[in-house]
Amino acid sequence: MKSNTLLIGGRWRRADAAEAIPVEDPSTGEVIADIAAATAADVDGAVEAARAALDSDWGALAAADRGRILANIGQAVLAYVDDLAVLEARDVGKPLSQARADVVALARYMEFYGGAADKVHGETIPFKAGYTVYTLWEPHGVTGHIIPWNYPMQIIGRSVGAALAMGNAAVLKPAEQASLTALAFARIAMEAGLPAGALNVITGLGSVAGAALAGHAGVGHVSFTGSTGVGAMIQQAAAANAVPVTLELGGKSPQIVFDDADLEKALPFLVNAGIQNAGQTCSAGSRILVQTGVYRQLLSALKERYEALRVGPAMADLDVGPLISARQKAMVEGYLELGRADGLVAAEGRIVEDAPAGGHYVRPTLFADVPADHRLAQEEIFGPAVVVTPFETEDEAVALANGTDYGLVAGVWTADGGRQMRLARRLRAGQVFLNNYGAAGGVELPFGGVGKSGHGREKGFEALYGFSTLKTVAAYHG
Repeated sequence: MKSNTLLIGGRWRRADAAEAIPVEDPSTGEVIADIAAATAADVDGAVEAARAALDSDWGALAAADRGRILANIGQAVLAYVDDLAVLEARDVGKPLSQARADVVALARYMEFYGGAADKVHGETIPFKAGYTVYTLWEPHGVTGHIIPWNYPMQIIGRSVGAALAMGNAAVLKPAEQASLTALAFARIAMEAGLPAGALNVITGLGSVAGAALAGHAGVGHVSFTGSTGVGAMIQQAAAANAVPVTLELGGKSPQIVFDDADLEKALPFLVNAGIQNAGQTCSAGSRILVQTGVYRQLLSALKERYEALRVGPAMADLDVGPLISARQKAMVEGYLELGRADGLVAAEGRIVEDAPAGGHYVRPTLFADVPADHRLAQEEIFGPAVVVTPFETEDEAVALANGTDYGLVAGVWTADGGRQMRLARRLRAGQVFLNNYGAAGGVELPFGGVGKSGHGREKGFEALYGFSTLKTVAAYHG
């Protein structure tokens, strides 16, 4: 599992810096690999290699040929599904079945964008006599991709996959806490026929390699997924070069449960949306807003589910795995202690007895009767912590749901069709799910937020427009 190399221009090489960054298994706290600490000079080399690919083999391909390569990559990913799942589970700490689902999602993104590559069409525009006017969608050129540690493979798929489909050449900077599957994917992509330089992988610290990529004058578009604070810095760095950015940032997403909801159907979604990947998910359903008529009934059912949750090593494939790091654990435990001190804890899961002592485990915690202005209800915890708050009326539910700085995802549980349509319009979110949550991932569904959840859209066909620029051609022929 030694991975102390960078991929630049189709070649694996050491970083300019001599030191390496240790990679920890969150389940045990043990170092299992190391990664290269790229410097600004390494980033320069990667951007130059990407530009060279655009000027040679990769840039010369027709859209249909790019699509075939992406589809081939998708099939190759599936051929390594077991190996990639184990690697992701050990690198990130998520339960093995969740890691396997991420591998399948990565393959699906490659298939989807492979099929879409030759289907982004311009249009003709009626204009004055003597003119023919049409539009073309063209790649930005070199795109920079700075991805987080919670879903490396999925975010590679929806970000890098879309960029490559549009003919860009990509420089990928994975999070220093979880780079192993990004490096493995790059090897698989080259084996599947991706030309040298079309994808370059730069590992290292966000403050060094990430900052150099975000502010690089040779990058035509930056895609970032991560915290709101870092997103603001990325946007500022890119702005110096007048470069567009796609920002997918934090969330404090509500699930609204009305008195007429099918509670039996809703319950698994209400639980899973808060604990998936140990709650380290930007779209986690971390606020459950419940109408008073069913509040006590639903709270009792939630408490029963939470008390049955088991936390343990990724390879044990339990309900919840460890958090990514000791630092993340300390931050989440600070929030949990705050809730305990205020007497808001309703239920907790348990850490299995044989969980390694060095792992970064916390108990999934359900908080009840949480005031809307409490820190637990306003701030993104990024751990397995969910708050439950009652409401009386539809208007109050909307006010509570929209009452944070975030606007990424929202869920609505009601049998009233009119209410479903009203809330779909009134909720401040990039995605609204009616009587479901997450739509099983849905690679076809545009994803992104408003407010401090970011701007721009990933996933689905819409992402292709974000990774391209529109050119208008006006031909005068008399």
